[in-house]
Amino acid sequence: MTRIKSDRPIVIRSGPRDRAKAHTASRAADVSMFASVSASSPAASSAPRGPVLTSKSRFSAVHLPTRRVPVRTRVSFSASDASHSATVGVPATPPPAPAGLRVSTPGLIAGALFGGGPFLAWLLRRNDEDAPGNKRPRESTAGEMSREGEMSTLALNRLGSRPTVGAIGAPLPNPLFRTCAYLDYNATTPVFPEVADAMAPFVWDHFGNPSSGHAFAEATRDAIAKARSQVAACVGCAPDEIVFTSCGSESDNHAIASAVEHFKSAARDDAEKKRIPHVVASAVEHPAILEYLIAGERRGELTYTAVPVDGEGIVDPAAIGDAVTPNTCLVTLMHANNEVGAVQPVAAAARAARAKNASVLVHCDAAQSLGKIDVNVRDLEVDYLSIVGHKIGAPKGVAATVARRGAPWHKLLHGGGQEGGRRAGTENVVHIAALGAACALIDAERDRLPKYMEACTDELRRVLLSELGAYGEEGDASGAGVSGVRFNGPADASRRLPNTVSVGIKGVSASVLLDALKDEVAASAGAACHSDTAAASISGVLVAMGVPEEYAVGTVRLSVGRHTTVEDVERGAARIVAAAKKQRADIDALPEGERPWWCVRKHVGMVK
Repeated sequence: MTRIKSDRPIVIRSGPRDRAKAHTASRAADVSMFASVSASSPAASSAPRGPVLTSKSRFSAVHLPTRRVPVRTRVSFSASDASHSATVGVPATPPPAPAGLRVSTPGLIAGALFGGGPFLAWLLRRNDEDAPGNKRPRESTAGEMSREGEMSTLALNRLGSRPTVGAIGAPLPNPLFRTCAYLDYNATTPVFPEVADAMAPFVWDHFGNPSSGHAFAEATRDAIAKARSQVAACVGCAPDEIVFTSCGSESDNHAIASAVEHFKSAARDDAEKKRIPHVVASAVEHPAILEYLIAGERRGELTYTAVPVDGEGIVDPAAIGDAVTPNTCLVTLMHANNEVGAVQPVAAAARAARAKNASVLVHCDAAQSLGKIDVNVRDLEVDYLSIVGHKIGAPKGVAATVARRGAPWHKLLHGGGQEGGRRAGTENVVHIAALGAACALIDAERDRLPKYMEACTDELRRVLLSELGAYGEEGDASGAGVSGVRFNGPADASRRLPNTVSVGIKGVSASVLLDALKDEVAASAGAACHSDTAAASISGVLVAMGVPEEYAVGTVRLSVGRHTTVEDVERGAARIVAAAKKQRADIDALPEGERPWWCVRKHVGMVK
């Protein structure tokens, strides 16, 4: 290859007949490390004249990641109808060598030939394969996607080799985990390493539209089928009963809409057409359920009944049955509550409802329970089930609805025939593959992970009770009646999620506490306090449970997961204890008339 010494720009022109040569020249220029030259392409030919890209751009037409090659030049592109060009500014002279280093021209030539020769030959051979007009197929393109969900060699090279850190209790590489204890898994989980590996082939290599009929669609179509089988195996249903969606809210909305529309369409005469469908839910459902019902009732499309829960956050199945009427089309009940971890008796409630009205459909929101306790559609005796990817180690933006065979289905999205005609829109293959991998991981770890999470939460409970329990009046040793600390939710561990601790700390504002700890502990508060208005936005779940206000205001939710470490538990508990003690001490030092309203024993009427 000729080295260039002129300051004048080099222009490589390529017409329709010379694209392959330009492509080869661009690779050679890249390897020589004088500049990064992008070959002309159909995309470049249609681009507007004049945009300038530098070597720091995220995107490059060069197949290998140029960010790993030190480049000192600027690349500009121009286009016209007649030709395509790439203009490269090349330095006239190389940078000076370090002091004391003498390099001769023959030495440079020898080093380039013997040191970079093999790599240059390999790269040019790959260039010939990828050049425009070369139709030689790559060897086993679809085979690069491992059927076991492993990352392809090509994708691994692009991401950079790294050891797999996917193991229960193993820390993740994000440096923020070393300074801030992440105890908010019920809000969202990190993407687990094995799940990221399963996604990688569909980020880098396999992009085809699954609905297409050509070779590029094969790998993506197979990935969706594999993920559907993985999700089905995890929740105990058939693959064709899985409908992939974008989020838990969409899945929940699909279930309610399907039941309501089925009730309306089943009307046989004018009298039945006047009947308004009725839905039964618990008072502690997720807003994706309750807000949909509120909006539907406001529009006159449905009515609903919110059945109360007891002091532990659990609904009585008999009360569900009592709420069912001849117009009831659906009972919707979450499997486990996201705030206090209470596990609902879904199967018993389904039986009670159907005993009252045999045509009632049953939906279960299992967003928080999957991966923490067993979730099986048949055991729960439901017609619809919602699961959510970002609660189980997959990314945000993917979920699924299980619709039992024979259960009615109403489309919210109209368009193409994807998902068996049940949900229009080109499938999000990257995230669907991730959801399948996350479900497969749940299957593999279902005996070990819940035990590990329970050990973590047991330690959190122990530390919080021993360090913060003695405040004000004396309480009993169980923790339930301690005046300084109140654990919300079921006292029986078998009736709550193994990963969740909801603790009310008396004499403390949870929102103020967590704001002070935002760089050290990631957790959620059960109430947002506003001292200027002497009011609090206490969560509806705590209100429905009748949690005393002095504890509700100080309620913190701590939730652990697969990559919570022992250090996270110890450091997080210590930081919470220290911050709570400081807040208590600061408040106790104030005159009684100046103490914040949430520390006053007299209730202000928010929670009875």
